[in-house]
Amino acid sequence: MSKQQKFWIALGVLLFICVVAWAIRTAPQPPAPQPVEQQSTTMTYDDNTLKEEKDGREIWELSSETMTVDTETKNVELTNLSGKFYDEDGREVSLTADHGTYENETKNIVIDSNVKVQTSDGAALTCDKLLWTEAETKLTADGNAYIKHEDMQATADKIESTNAFHHFKAMGHAHIVKGAGTK
Repeated sequence: MSKQQKFWIALGVLLFICVVAWAIRTAPQPPAPQPVEQQSTTMTYDDNTLKEEKDGREIWELSSETMTVDTETKNVELTNLSGKFYDEDGREVSLTADHGTYENETKNIVIDSNVKVQTSDGAALTCDKLLWTEAETKLTADGNAYIKHEDMQATADKIESTNAFHHFKAMGHAHIVKGAGTK
């Protein structure tokens, strides 16, 4: 082989190596993975009602201006709500509040922010938070609890009842006055 042929072969090999190196260096990078959009797991309803029944008897119902339901857990957040809890003997507890939550797994309810309660037998109650514990069928007025019924009024950190506040237990800084006027 002549020197000229060797030169052209060497030049061809060099050119081939350069083209391969260029192709490797300028190969497009795979696109960056797109962030996965989180799908909303909540649904919002306006003017809706939740109810709980047991053995064909309504236990409670809550209506709210806005209801947000977590579609995965089925937990509910309520705003501007009103509701009723029904005692077996026919007494009712009616309430209003600015906010509340319902936990689907335990069926417990927490009602807070501007809680006002009225019972069908004339008792009135206010508190920071009202809790419904499904397992014990118990209503608990928690924080600055105040109840007035006929000529009796009571204040306490916590007031519990399992019968629409007809009978109740006052706990923590409890003060009960018979023959009292209004608060």
